[in-house]
Amino acid sequence: MIRFISKCEQDTIEFASKFASKLMKKDIVVLSGELGSGKTKFVQGVLKYFGLENEISSPTFTIVNEYHAKKDNIYHFDVYRLADTDEFYAIGGEEYFEQGICLIEWGEMIESILPADYIKITFKKNDENEEYRELQIEPLGEKYINIFK
Repeated sequence: MIRFISKCEQDTIEFASKFASKLMKKDIVVLSGELGSGKTKFVQGVLKYFGLENEISSPTFTIVNEYHAKKDNIYHFDVYRLADTDEFYAIGGEEYFEQGICLIEWGEMIESILPADYIKITFKKNDENEEYRELQIEPLGEKYINIFK
């Protein structure tokens, strides 16, 4: 597991932009953490890397937002409002896994149906400084063993 301490929103955006340089089609990133912990700012940083930073919007009411970059499509999910994994299947969610890069906020809610290989990032607020966040990056599965070397 890798840890990154973000001291402000811009740190999170810049870290995510660098992180995005390692992502390719079919990569899945689960973003886990309480409300306001930086998940959407992280997505903004990923989109920045792909030249789409001005297009971000929260998918809370639409479940998924699609972004079309020159290199890859990016699918930004917010599965918080789903009742269960059946709803994810009902929207054809698993079909997106093969189509581009998937960033899934609240993805722990559907972990049981995710492929064996994905990256989980847990966002934690800091009790002593409200701007600070700890990001814990955990590569799961064989595919990502060497991604951060």
